[in-house]
Amino acid sequence: MLRQRCYPLEGFDRSMSRRHILFLLAGGALFVGSLCAWQREFREYPAIEYNNFPLPEGAQRPAEWVFARLMYPPAPTARFDRSGRRGWAHGMSSWTQDYPRADRHFLTAITRLTRIDARPVEQPVNLDDEDDVYNWPMVYAVRPGEWDLTDKQAAKMRDYLARGGFFWCDDFWGPFEWDVFMQSMGRVLPGKTPVDIPEEDTAFHILYDLNDRFQILGAWGLYGRGAQNGGDTPYWRAIYDDKGRIEAAITPNSDLGDAWEYADDPGYPERYSHLAINIGVNYVMYALTH
Repeated sequence: MLRQRCYPLEGFDRSMSRRHILFLLAGGALFVGSLCAWQREFREYPAIEYNNFPLPEGAQRPAEWVFARLMYPPAPTARFDRSGRRGWAHGMSSWTQDYPRADRHFLTAITRLTRIDARPVEQPVNLDDEDDVYNWPMVYAVRPGEWDLTDKQAAKMRDYLARGGFFWCDDFWGPFEWDVFMQSMGRVLPGKTPVDIPEEDTAFHILYDLNDRFQILGAWGLYGRGAQNGGDTPYWRAIYDDKGRIEAAITPNSDLGDAWEYADDPGYPERYSHLAINIGVNYVMYALTH
């Protein structure tokens, strides 16, 4: 909703003020409408875990913020690609891990814990869809240790970040998957190296003070299985732009997506879901304010 704040000025023509306000509101509505017109409509794809997850009420309503999930081509080493002849752009590939259950649980938390007007369903975003990615201020990717961006996709992601976009990735494990991740990330932001986020960074304190951060295991990691691929140490990393703003947040060796996905499961540890939701909320707030 657009709001025009008015301050009375001595000698100001009130009728002109009303006409001016109506003109601004109409222009603002037209601007927002034109933005929405360029966005891709809500769409769903078959996923490697869920294909009949119910749509929440209000799935088609407009909202001020939408959770965007990055679609990407899988690397040859990907374990979760079942897309077959139709290909990754039609679902059933690594980018659909936890989708859409994790996204919708997280969006429920965003609505309850913040004043962000969030759409209750996610938006899959394909970098090959012309300029669509520029409509979404934050893009999230799961299992980027199994992605393989094309040069064209990497260039578009680089431009998206340069324009102020925020990228966040999660759920990849150990040195091998880190190397696969960096093969594409190194082409997105050549010459930039991920670093550990300092304890005092705003990203850890913008809404919740995240001073106690621990490894978040997925449901698969319970019952003695532990971490995957030697990824025993959790990291909270980022790539910063030249002005000191996080443009890419990176959480290897933890599975925040599973912690959202199983947030309503009594058998999954609440402390994992609690931390994962708080981190997610902080990153969303950071992306919208920095």
